[in-house]
Amino acid sequence: MSESGKSYDVVVFGSCIVDFISYVPRLPKVGETLHGTRFATGFGGKGANQCVAAARLGSRTAMIGKLGNDSWGHDYLKGLQREGIDVDYVEVIDGQSTGIAQINVSDRGDNQIVIVVGANNQLLEQDVVACDSLLQNSKILICQLETPMKGTVEALKRFNGISIMNAAPGTEDISVDLLKHSTIFCVNETEAALITGMQVETVLQAKAALLKLRDMGANIVIITLGEKGTIFAQKDSTKVKHVKPYKVDKVVDTTGAGDAFIGALAHFIARYPSIELTACVAAANKVASISVQKPGTQTSFPRFNETDLSEPLTQDDDQWKYI
Repeated sequence: MSESGKSYDVVVFGSCIVDFISYVPRLPKVGETLHGTRFATGFGGKGANQCVAAARLGSRTAMIGKLGNDSWGHDYLKGLQREGIDVDYVEVIDGQSTGIAQINVSDRGDNQIVIVVGANNQLLEQDVVACDSLLQNSKILICQLETPMKGTVEALKRFNGISIMNAAPGTEDISVDLLKHSTIFCVNETEAALITGMQVETVLQAKAALLKLRDMGANIVIITLGEKGTIFAQKDSTKVKHVKPYKVDKVVDTTGAGDAFIGALAHFIARYPSIELTACVAAANKVASISVQKPGTQTSFPRFNETDLSEPLTQDDDQWKYI
């Protein structure tokens, strides 16, 4: 177990999944077989992705998760250690396979993903109790929906710092506890549409969905909109900010871009607590924009010296507006 009193910037309670990636000219239609151009494997899962993204930027990080007692699980554990992540609370368990994801990536950078979570289904409420000291010594907690919801709710309830709930993959049956017990509730446009039952294709439609999420019990809400940027609103505020996107010349692979954003957001909030959220969101947008210009998931996440960001962060008033 981790040393008592050891401090972490970011702790992640969530998933570890191995990616099997096929690169294809375009995404296949239902019932269609396509010839791919390349195949690769990599480490993924939203939880571990977000942890790696924060670690690469310089955060002190720890992961709470489950892996199968198989070759993929043991390799994954070594991969997290190479990233400098504390893995004392990552358990390798018998009788379960390591989670896997089958991913298709088109020449345009679009993707399709199917996950089989395997050992991740064993991340339960009792694991929250077992890692209580770790939670109490961390600044930011990140959770997602690739592990059982009851354990995630328990982690959010017990955590006293700033928590980020990334409600992904999206679900129509969202627990109110996930909304009200997280400091920041973050989704993309697809997830926002599923949760609210609203159409979310434009920035203004996203604003309406954001306000509905607030009505449903959320505190700070962030909705990422890909090439349209990001919108957010503080708790109890009617003012919604639109943070503009960073333009990129060529999108190579969007897989993991949302995880890059979440991990970066957690890093910047933890390391720059006096900086306004606007600047942290803009910096996280920048990190995500860098990640889509490289293939793969965790392999595409930049380190701080690769971001062209200033340290400490500065807020550019031209980068956002009220909507």
